Amino acid sequence: MPEQWSPNYTITPAIANALMRIEAARVTVAHTPLLPAVEARLREKARLRSTHYSTYIEGNRLTLAETKEAVERQGIIFHGRERDVAEVRNYWHALHRVEEWAAKHQRFSEDLIRRLHALVVAGPRAIPTPYRDGQNAIRDSISGALVYLPPEAKDIPVLMAQLVRWVQSAEKTGLPVPLIAALTHYQFITIHPYYDGNGRTARLLATFLLQRDGFGLNGFFSLEEHHARDLNAYYHALTTHSHHNYYFGRTEANLTSWLEYFVELLARVFTLAQEEVQANAREILPVEPAVLRRLDHRARTVIGLFTEHETITTEMISRTLGLSPRMVRNLLASWIADGLIEVAESAKKSRTYRLSAEYRQFIGNST
Repeated sequence: MPEQWSPNYTITPAIANALMRIEAARVTVAHTPLLPAVEARLREKARLRSTHYSTYIEGNRLTLAETKEAVERQGIIFHGRERDVAEVRNYWHALHRVEEWAAKHQRFSEDLIRRLHALVVAGPRAIPTPYRDGQNAIRDSISGALVYLPPEAKDIPVLMAQLVRWVQSAEKTGLPVPLIAALTHYQFITIHPYYDGNGRTARLLATFLLQRDGFGLNGFFSLEEHHARDLNAYYHALTTHSHHNYYFGRTEANLTSWLEYFVELLARVFTLAQEEVQANAREILPVEPAVLRRLDHRARTVIGLFTEHETITTEMISRTLGLSPRMVRNLLASWIADGLIEVAESAKKSRTYRLSAEYRQFIGNST
């Protein structure tokens, strides 16, 4: 086994062109001001689609509408599909954690990977997941034929450590962020360090790297949706070598075709998001006031709730932000102190909150 991972690829004209389109869309979105309510609506739409389509890729049977119900209504039951409900809720929470970690510029590490995987497969209270301790052959769901035999369990710790070191090194050398995200996505799935949840975790890791390093596009896009819309292309791009066994050519495989697939798709997704942002920029403030500029993404998301509700509750905020009630109560205290919201009804069991007059003027029309 090589001492370090050194991916084999070439930056082709197609890759270079896609990177330029990605950058152009990123800059345009960054300089297109939107009302906070519009931002919140676009971000929520993208989160929902990411949750639905990433779990759909792995066989989840909930529709987009049912996924929305599952994450918004804790008491909802889809008989016979309890596992599907748990999967989308776990992904929803994991996506929120990814956004938090990216906002805090957390370091890419094995600990972060283990924590993320635990969120994906077991939910918010799970402890970091250890790597698999046995083989995990991937077979065709219909024929049962062997599709891919990943590396043996004994090699997983070394391979994962190599992946993390490569990402950290690539960040320092200035490799374009979309390429780092693409190669991380590929190598994580190739290593397949867990028995379950590898695909979902790989897609979230790519999202984390994009968001953390300036390519999050304010959370206005769902790459997962476009993987899911052409699964054959997605799986074909990931199959970079003809042999099903990891040890027979996968480490030397040329990854150029995977990179071309990933960045071309990302360019298309970014362009679509740019067009949607521009279409929603009709009602904007000429210059965003300082009181809005100082708000983080959580506060902006909560402002968006007031476009549909006169008052909101701790439970509504907890569900929207994917946070525990205790953490929400801490945020509420700071938002009240900052003048963002006010207590509307003070009864302890039914306490509600309204947006302050200073911020209500910025809600605008969310439709």
